Amino acid sequence: MKRCVLAILGYVVIFAATLPAIDNGLARTPPMGWNSWNKFACDVSEDAVRGVAAAMVKNGMREAGYQYIVIDDCWQISRDAEGNIQADPKHFPSGIKALADYVHSLGMKFGLYSDAGTKTCGGRPGSRGYEFQDARTYARWGVDYLKYDWCSTDGQTTQESYTLMRDALQLAGRPIVFSLCEWGNSKPWTWAPAVGHLWRTTTDIKDVWEGKMTGNGAGVVTIADMQVDLADFAGPGHWNDPDMLEVGNGGMSNTEYRSHFSLWCIMAAPLIAGNDIAAMKPEIHDILTNKEVIAIDQDALGKQGKRIRHENNQDVFVKPLAGGGVAVLLLNRGAAEQTISFTWEQLGLGAGKGFNGRDLWEHKDLGKLAKQFSSPVASHGVVMITLKP
Repeated sequence: MKRCVLAILGYVVIFAATLPAIDNGLARTPPMGWNSWNKFACDVSEDAVRGVAAAMVKNGMREAGYQYIVIDDCWQISRDAEGNIQADPKHFPSGIKALADYVHSLGMKFGLYSDAGTKTCGGRPGSRGYEFQDARTYARWGVDYLKYDWCSTDGQTTQESYTLMRDALQLAGRPIVFSLCEWGNSKPWTWAPAVGHLWRTTTDIKDVWEGKMTGNGAGVVTIADMQVDLADFAGPGHWNDPDMLEVGNGGMSNTEYRSHFSLWCIMAAPLIAGNDIAAMKPEIHDILTNKEVIAIDQDALGKQGKRIRHENNQDVFVKPLAGGGVAVLLLNRGAAEQTISFTWEQLGLGAGKGFNGRDLWEHKDLGKLAKQFSSPVASHGVVMITLKP
């Protein structure tokens, strides 16, 4: 009998491996939401998650486009005698399904975290050997988003492990956004578009402006530099992911947070907030809910912006938009204010054309512009505009 069961399981795995790549209409624009790790780490609980979800409805984040409430590591604690994954009963006494139902009742979507290895990065049970069982459980609970990490994976290969979970999610019968998190080690942008909806391209982000940190992590502009050359690999349904937002976590100035948010939007990155939603200051709320800047990230054309200048502490990014316009980001990486300029030719636009300009942080029309644009930019600050025919 045991041999029979093993044979059947082997058949399921072989069959699953032949399924077509994900094509379920999800993540046609970069996912937006909130993840528990930066604020709660392993102290996450159902009460905390309920509070965040309710606050996002009340403060307008849901209306601004943030959909997914994602519980990161440490929600799980063990497996039962049948191998079913179990939530920590102390922190999630009502169970995961009840929490997912609550999030859905608010008009939002629900996400969970797991790991391709035997254990998660926090030492909890991973999904290795339980991929199909866990996927069925997630579907039954009403999970809409899965973040899948890469700890305790000795002897495994990334593409095979992530493809196995992709197939398990497909067979589970519920559309689930699949977020791969192996820090860009295997160049997932070269193979992951056929496997997941987004994939980490970089080391973990830290709440500082720049520089590599001791251990695993780097500052905002350092992370952006790691992703900047990958624009051609992104598009509707498959996105480069430079990690979660640090906006509002206290390690940078509001000017730097505005630049951080702008960089993620011009790069068509997922916008996954990680701050204390219920207690954030009005200035942080205004950054995270700037609908004009969010619209650049969520533009239907699905192009990641490209950096066309990187010199003298000046960066210039340009992102094509649906309808024929472009978004342009001017970033001053230096220690003092400086003026940054560009011409239409440098953007790849017709030299003789006129465009209607708009400043997305000042919420101000700039009138008809011809040939070039120039603006002072604060230290570590940005100017972000659109140019439309």
